Amino acid sequence: MNTLLLVASTIAGAIMATIMIFVRKKASERPASVKKIIIPPLFMSTGALMFLFPEFRISSSQVAEALAVGVFFSIFLIITSKFEVRDGKIYLKPSKFFIGVLAGLLLLRVTIKLIIGQSISFGETSGMFFVLAFGMIVSWRVAMLYKYMKLEKEMDTTKAPLS
Repeated sequence: MNTLLLVASTIAGAIMATIMIFVRKKASERPASVKKIIIPPLFMSTGALMFLFPEFRISSSQVAEALAVGVFFSIFLIITSKFEVRDGKIYLKPSKFFIGVLAGLLLLRVTIKLIIGQSISFGETSGMFFVLAFGMIVSWRVAMLYKYMKLEKEMDTTKAPLS
């Protein structure tokens, strides 16, 4: 049963990574906004409802470990997320490395899941990987928001009339 759950969750992760690639491609075709940067982590936060069920609860040290790994993983997403100004609007710049980074992170997560899954239950593993993913997306999106607002401010200063 554990093997079946592991395979199913790995396939689900691969599907989500593939969807993320297409979402990212579409995002680069439309101007970015604060709302578009903030909404994904807000929607993802509803997944924390899993912790209402005892089988998904994890200790504070597991939360700290998962968050630390998630923040570390986000560094690679932060590095590959850049903005550019086109026609007076801010766009997310497509990165050739983003797909590779997502694939690498998925492989790393699967490897870690295989190792961790041998010593803790599937529910706890699921809880830890939710915290990892949430820590990764929140820190990535905070960095994106910072970059976006900085670029927006630079655009405003260059538009300001000289007195």
